[in-house]
Amino acid sequence: MDFLKIYTPKDVSSLLKPRAGEIKFGEKVCFVENLESLQKHPAKYVLLGIPEDIGVRANYGNPGTAKAWQAALGSLLNIQHNKYINAENVILLGEIDCETQMKQAENISKTDAHFAEELGQLVTQIDHKVTAVVKAIISAGKFPIIIGGGHNNSFGNIKGTAEGLGKSINCINFDAHTDFRALEHRHSGNGFSYVFEEGFLDKYFIFGLHRNYTSEAVFNSMQQDAARVNYNLFEDIAIANKTTFNEAMKAAENFCGEKNFGLEVDLDAVELMGSSAITPSGFTLTEARKFVSYFSKNKNACYLHLCEGAPAAGISTNQISKAIAYLVSDVLA
Repeated sequence: MDFLKIYTPKDVSSLLKPRAGEIKFGEKVCFVENLESLQKHPAKYVLLGIPEDIGVRANYGNPGTAKAWQAALGSLLNIQHNKYINAENVILLGEIDCETQMKQAENISKTDAHFAEELGQLVTQIDHKVTAVVKAIISAGKFPIIIGGGHNNSFGNIKGTAEGLGKSINCINFDAHTDFRALEHRHSGNGFSYVFEEGFLDKYFIFGLHRNYTSEAVFNSMQQDAARVNYNLFEDIAIANKTTFNEAMKAAENFCGEKNFGLEVDLDAVELMGSSAITPSGFTLTEARKFVSYFSKNKNACYLHLCEGAPAAGISTNQISKAIAYLVSDVLA
Protein backbone atom coordinates (compact mmCIF):
# COMPACT_ATOMS: atom_id res chain seq x y z
CA MET A 1 0.00 0.00 0.00
CA ASP A 2 1.61 3.24 -1.14
CA PHE A 3 -0.35 5.14 1.51
CA LEU A 4 2.02 3.85 4.16
CA LYS A 5 5.74 3.83 4.96
CA ILE A 6 6.24 0.55 6.80
CA TYR A 7 9.13 0.63 9.26
CA THR A 8 11.92 -1.87 9.75
CA PRO A 9 14.23 -2.05 12.81
CA LYS A 10 16.85 -0.20 10.76
CA ASP A 11 14.52 2.78 10.31
CA VAL A 12 14.49 3.51 14.04
CA SER A 13 17.86 2.14 15.16
CA SER A 14 19.40 5.61 15.32
CA LEU A 15 16.77 6.66 17.86
CA LEU A 16 17.64 3.92 20.33
CA LYS A 17 19.87 4.66 23.31
CA PRO A 18 20.75 1.24 24.76
CA ARG A 19 22.15 1.04 28.25
CA ALA A 20 23.82 -1.84 30.05
CA GLY A 21 21.54 -3.62 32.49
CA GLU A 22 18.35 -2.26 30.88
CA ILE A 23 15.99 -3.34 28.13
CA LYS A 24 14.50 -0.47 26.19
CA PHE A 25 11.03 -0.49 24.63
CA GLY A 26 12.52 -0.10 21.16
CA GLU A 27 14.61 -3.23 21.58
CA LYS A 28 11.53 -5.41 22.01
CA VAL A 29 8.85 -3.69 19.92
CA CYS A 30 7.61 -5.73 16.94
CA PHE A 31 7.64 -5.04 13.20
CA VAL A 32 5.76 -6.44 10.21
CA GLU A 33 6.61 -6.55 6.52
CA ASN A 34 3.16 -5.61 5.26
CA LEU A 35 -0.40 -4.89 6.41
CA GLU A 36 -1.50 -8.45 5.64
CA SER A 37 0.92 -9.70 8.32
CA LEU A 38 -1.13 -7.95 11.00
CA GLN A 39 -3.82 -10.61 10.74
CA LYS A 40 -1.69 -13.39 12.25
CA HIS A 41 0.55 -11.36 14.53
CA PRO A 42 -0.18 -11.92 18.25
CA ALA A 43 0.47 -8.32 19.34
CA LYS A 44 -2.63 -6.27 20.20
CA TYR A 45 -1.45 -2.69 19.67
CA VAL A 46 -0.26 -0.96 16.49
CA LEU A 47 1.68 2.31 16.51
CA LEU A 48 0.99 4.58 13.53
CA GLY A 49 2.32 8.08 12.83
CA ILE A 50 0.77 10.92 10.81
CA PRO A 51 3.49 13.51 10.04
CA GLU A 52 1.40 16.40 8.70
CA ASP A 53 0.20 19.84 9.71
CA ILE A 54 -1.79 20.77 6.60
CA GLY A 55 -5.11 20.49 8.39
CA VAL A 56 -3.95 22.90 11.07
CA ARG A 57 -2.75 25.41 8.47
CA ALA A 58 -6.02 25.05 6.53
CA ASN A 59 -7.69 26.10 9.81
CA TYR A 60 -5.41 29.18 9.99
CA GLY A 61 -3.44 27.62 12.85
CA ASN A 62 0.25 27.37 13.59
CA PRO A 63 2.26 24.60 11.85
CA GLY A 64 4.39 22.10 13.74
CA THR A 65 2.22 19.05 14.34
CA ALA A 66 4.05 17.24 11.53
CA LYS A 67 7.03 16.86 13.89
CA ALA A 68 5.22 15.17 16.78
CA TRP A 69 5.50 11.60 15.49
CA GLN A 70 9.28 11.50 15.15
CA ALA A 71 9.71 13.40 18.40
CA ALA A 72 7.47 10.93 20.21
CA LEU A 73 9.42 7.94 18.89
CA GLY A 74 12.62 9.35 20.35
CA SER A 75 11.16 9.12 23.84
CA LEU A 76 8.84 6.15 23.47
CA LEU A 77 11.48 3.77 22.11
CA ASN A 78 13.71 4.55 25.07
CA ILE A 79 11.30 3.95 27.93
CA GLN A 80 11.82 0.70 29.83
CA HIS A 81 10.51 -2.67 28.70
CA ASN A 82 9.47 -4.33 31.97
CA LYS A 83 6.70 -6.31 33.66
CA TYR A 84 4.43 -3.26 33.56
CA ILE A 85 5.02 -2.22 29.93
CA ASN A 86 5.28 -5.07 27.45
CA ALA A 87 6.75 -3.82 24.17
CA GLU A 88 6.29 -7.27 22.64
CA ASN A 89 2.55 -6.58 22.58
CA VAL A 90 3.15 -3.59 20.26
CA ILE A 91 3.77 -3.43 16.53
CA LEU A 92 5.59 -0.35 15.28
CA LEU A 93 3.90 -0.19 11.89
CA GLY A 94 5.20 3.06 10.43
CA GLU A 95 3.75 6.32 9.17
CA ILE A 96 1.15 7.59 6.75
CA ASP A 97 2.99 8.85 3.66
CA CYS A 98 2.22 12.57 3.71
CA GLU A 99 5.36 13.67 1.88
CA THR A 100 3.70 14.55 -1.43
CA GLN A 101 0.94 16.59 0.21
CA MET A 102 3.38 18.36 2.54
CA LYS A 103 5.53 19.42 -0.40
CA GLN A 104 2.50 20.63 -2.34
CA ALA A 105 1.31 22.59 0.68
CA GLU A 106 4.60 24.47 0.84
CA ASN A 107 3.98 25.73 -2.69
CA ILE A 108 0.61 27.27 -1.85
CA SER A 109 1.07 30.94 -1.04
CA LYS A 110 -0.73 32.52 1.90
CA THR A 111 -1.51 35.40 -0.44
CA ASP A 112 -3.52 33.09 -2.68
CA ALA A 113 -7.22 33.97 -2.51
CA HIS A 114 -8.01 30.26 -2.21
CA PHE A 115 -5.15 29.37 0.15
CA ALA A 116 -7.28 27.54 2.73
CA GLU A 117 -9.43 25.76 0.15
CA GLU A 118 -6.37 24.45 -1.70
CA LEU A 119 -4.92 23.16 1.56
CA GLY A 120 -8.30 21.58 2.26
CA GLN A 121 -8.02 19.55 -0.94
CA LEU A 122 -4.72 18.15 0.32
CA VAL A 123 -6.34 17.32 3.66
CA THR A 124 -8.96 15.30 1.78
CA GLN A 125 -6.17 13.31 0.11
CA ILE A 126 -4.69 12.51 3.51
CA ASP A 127 -8.17 11.57 4.74
CA HIS A 128 -8.25 8.78 2.16
CA LYS A 129 -4.85 7.47 3.24
CA VAL A 130 -5.63 7.50 6.97
CA THR A 131 -8.99 5.84 6.37
CA ALA A 132 -7.46 2.99 4.34
CA VAL A 133 -4.66 2.24 6.82
CA VAL A 134 -6.82 2.47 9.95
CA LYS A 135 -9.43 0.24 8.29
CA ALA A 136 -6.75 -2.39 7.63
CA ILE A 137 -5.53 -2.27 11.25
CA ILE A 138 -9.04 -2.53 12.69
CA SER A 139 -9.95 -5.32 10.26
CA ALA A 140 -6.98 -7.27 11.62
CA GLY A 141 -8.47 -7.05 15.12
CA LYS A 142 -5.83 -4.65 16.44
CA PHE A 143 -5.96 -1.46 18.54
CA PRO A 144 -4.28 1.43 16.68
CA ILE A 145 -2.41 4.07 18.67
CA ILE A 146 -2.19 6.97 16.24
CA ILE A 147 0.26 9.81 16.89
CA GLY A 148 0.64 13.16 15.25
CA GLY A 149 -0.93 15.48 12.77
CA GLY A 150 -3.83 17.83 13.27
CA HIS A 151 -7.28 16.94 14.52
CA ASN A 152 -8.43 16.78 10.92
CA ASN A 153 -7.26 13.16 11.10
CA SER A 154 -10.17 12.29 13.38
CA PHE A 155 -12.11 11.91 10.12
CA GLY A 156 -9.94 9.10 8.78
CA ASN A 157 -9.61 7.46 12.19
CA ILE A 158 -13.36 7.26 12.70
CA LYS A 159 -14.25 6.39 9.11
CA GLY A 160 -11.51 3.75 8.90
CA THR A 161 -12.62 2.19 12.20
CA ALA A 162 -16.28 2.21 11.16
CA GLU A 163 -15.46 0.60 7.82
CA GLY A 164 -13.21 -1.96 9.52
CA LEU A 165 -16.01 -2.91 11.91
CA GLY A 166 -18.77 -2.61 9.33
CA LYS A 167 -20.81 -0.17 11.44
CA SER A 168 -20.80 3.39 12.76
CA ILE A 169 -18.98 4.13 16.01
CA ASN A 170 -19.09 6.64 18.85
CA CYS A 171 -16.23 8.95 19.87
CA ILE A 172 -15.04 10.63 23.08
CA ASN A 173 -12.83 13.66 22.47
CA PHE A 174 -10.61 15.17 25.21
CA ASP A 175 -10.47 18.68 23.80
CA ALA A 176 -10.82 22.39 24.49
CA HIS A 177 -12.66 22.72 21.16
CA THR A 178 -15.46 20.80 19.47
CA ASP A 179 -13.87 20.59 15.99
CA PHE A 180 -17.52 20.33 14.96
CA ARG A 181 -17.56 23.38 12.77
CA ALA A 182 -19.14 24.12 9.40
CA LEU A 183 -18.83 21.78 6.41
CA GLU A 184 -16.57 24.06 4.42
CA HIS A 185 -13.16 23.04 3.08
CA ARG A 186 -11.58 20.25 5.13
CA HIS A 187 -9.40 21.36 8.03
CA SER A 188 -8.57 20.52 11.64
CA GLY A 189 -11.73 22.17 12.94
CA ASN A 190 -14.36 20.10 11.14
CA GLY A 191 -13.22 16.48 11.13
CA PHE A 192 -15.99 15.40 13.48
CA SER A 193 -18.75 17.32 11.72
CA TYR A 194 -17.77 15.80 8.37
CA VAL A 195 -17.63 12.22 9.65
CA PHE A 196 -20.90 12.82 11.54
CA GLU A 197 -22.55 14.09 8.37
CA GLU A 198 -21.31 11.06 6.40
CA GLY A 199 -22.82 8.63 8.91
CA PHE A 200 -19.67 7.01 10.30
CA LEU A 201 -19.91 8.80 13.67
CA ASP A 202 -23.00 7.99 15.72
CA LYS A 203 -22.60 9.63 19.14
CA TYR A 204 -19.96 12.26 19.94
CA PHE A 205 -18.89 13.55 23.38
CA ILE A 206 -16.48 16.45 23.97
CA PHE A 207 -14.76 16.16 27.34
CA GLY A 208 -13.65 19.43 28.97
CA LEU A 209 -14.88 21.86 26.33
CA HIS A 210 -13.75 25.48 26.91
CA ARG A 211 -16.64 27.95 26.88
CA ASN A 212 -14.35 30.82 25.78
CA TYR A 213 -13.57 29.17 22.45
CA THR A 214 -16.93 27.75 21.47
CA SER A 215 -19.23 29.97 19.42
CA GLU A 216 -22.93 30.31 20.05
CA ALA A 217 -23.51 28.85 16.59
CA VAL A 218 -21.62 25.67 17.56
CA PHE A 219 -23.49 25.40 20.86
CA ASN A 220 -26.75 25.75 18.94
CA SER A 221 -25.68 23.14 16.41
CA MET A 222 -24.88 20.66 19.17
CA GLN A 223 -28.19 21.39 20.88
CA GLN A 224 -30.05 20.50 17.68
CA ASP A 225 -28.41 17.04 17.80
CA ALA A 226 -28.47 16.67 21.59
CA ALA A 227 -29.38 13.00 21.41
CA ARG A 228 -26.13 12.31 19.55
CA VAL A 229 -23.78 15.17 20.54
CA ASN A 230 -23.00 16.02 24.15
CA TYR A 231 -20.24 17.65 26.21
CA ASN A 232 -19.14 18.81 29.60
CA LEU A 233 -17.36 22.10 30.23
CA PHE A 234 -13.81 22.41 31.50
CA GLU A 235 -14.98 25.25 33.71
CA ASP A 236 -17.62 23.06 35.36
CA ILE A 237 -15.00 20.42 36.15
CA ALA A 238 -11.90 22.44 37.04
CA ILE A 239 -13.14 25.92 38.03
CA ALA A 240 -16.69 25.85 39.42
CA ASN A 241 -16.38 22.27 40.75
CA LYS A 242 -19.90 21.43 39.60
CA THR A 243 -18.69 17.92 38.85
CA THR A 244 -15.57 15.94 39.63
CA PHE A 245 -13.14 14.66 37.02
CA ASN A 246 -14.28 11.09 37.72
CA GLU A 247 -17.95 12.04 37.41
CA ALA A 248 -17.21 13.82 34.14
CA MET A 249 -15.52 10.70 32.75
CA LYS A 250 -18.49 8.61 33.81
CA ALA A 251 -20.86 10.98 32.00
CA ALA A 252 -18.85 10.59 28.79
CA GLU A 253 -18.75 6.84 29.22
CA ASN A 254 -22.51 6.64 29.82
CA PHE A 255 -23.12 8.62 26.62
CA CYS A 256 -20.71 6.79 24.31
CA GLY A 257 -19.47 3.64 25.99
CA GLU A 258 -22.34 1.29 25.18
CA LYS A 259 -20.93 0.57 21.72
CA ASN A 260 -17.54 0.73 19.99
CA PHE A 261 -15.92 4.13 20.34
CA GLY A 262 -12.79 5.99 19.34
CA LEU A 263 -10.66 7.91 21.80
CA GLU A 264 -9.31 11.27 20.65
CA VAL A 265 -6.92 13.37 22.74
CA ASP A 266 -6.06 16.89 21.62
CA LEU A 267 -2.89 18.02 23.38
CA ASP A 268 -4.22 21.60 23.12
CA ALA A 269 -6.37 20.69 26.13
CA VAL A 270 -3.32 20.15 28.38
CA GLU A 271 -2.16 23.29 30.17
CA LEU A 272 1.01 24.82 28.69
CA MET A 273 1.63 21.77 26.51
CA GLY A 274 3.53 22.42 23.29
CA SER A 275 0.75 22.32 20.71
CA SER A 276 -0.79 24.10 17.77
CA ALA A 277 -2.84 26.28 20.15
CA ILE A 278 -1.14 26.37 23.56
CA THR A 279 -3.58 27.04 26.39
CA PRO A 280 -2.58 28.82 29.63
CA SER A 281 -5.52 27.15 31.39
CA GLY A 282 -6.35 23.50 30.96
CA PHE A 283 -6.13 20.01 32.37
CA THR A 284 -2.83 18.70 33.70
CA LEU A 285 -0.90 16.01 31.89
CA THR A 286 -1.60 13.71 34.85
CA GLU A 287 -5.35 14.22 34.29
CA ALA A 288 -4.91 13.47 30.59
CA ARG A 289 -3.09 10.27 31.56
CA LYS A 290 -5.92 9.35 33.90
CA PHE A 291 -8.41 9.92 31.07
CA VAL A 292 -6.46 7.76 28.60
CA SER A 293 -5.85 5.01 31.13
CA TYR A 294 -9.52 4.85 32.12
CA PHE A 295 -11.09 4.83 28.68
CA SER A 296 -8.53 2.68 26.88
CA LYS A 297 -9.35 -0.16 29.29
CA ASN A 298 -13.02 -0.10 28.25
CA LYS A 299 -13.83 -3.20 26.18
CA ASN A 300 -15.54 -1.03 23.53
CA ALA A 301 -12.57 1.30 22.98
CA CYS A 302 -11.23 0.86 19.43
CA TYR A 303 -8.31 3.27 19.03
CA LEU A 304 -6.40 6.18 20.56
CA HIS A 305 -5.35 9.29 18.64
CA LEU A 306 -2.89 11.78 20.21
CA CYS A 307 -2.90 14.90 18.06
CA GLU A 308 -2.05 18.59 17.74
CA GLY A 309 1.27 18.27 19.55
CA ALA A 310 3.92 20.68 18.24
CA PRO A 311 7.40 20.04 19.71
CA ALA A 312 8.85 23.42 18.73
CA ALA A 313 6.06 25.22 20.58
CA GLY A 314 6.73 23.58 23.94
CA ILE A 315 8.60 24.76 27.00
CA SER A 316 11.38 22.34 26.03
CA THR A 317 12.26 20.29 22.98
CA ASN A 318 11.35 16.98 24.64
CA GLN A 319 8.14 18.07 26.40
CA ILE A 320 5.78 16.68 23.75
CA SER A 321 7.84 13.54 23.18
CA LYS A 322 7.85 12.58 26.86
CA ALA A 323 4.18 13.49 27.27
CA ILE A 324 3.16 11.25 24.37
CA ALA A 325 5.36 8.42 25.67
CA TYR A 326 3.56 8.61 29.03
CA LEU A 327 0.14 8.57 27.36
CA VAL A 328 1.04 5.60 25.16
CA SER A 329 2.40 3.67 28.14
CA ASP A 330 -0.89 4.26 29.97
CA VAL A 331 -2.71 2.33 27.23
CA LEU A 332 -0.26 -0.56 27.46
CA ALA A 333 -0.03 -0.85 31.25
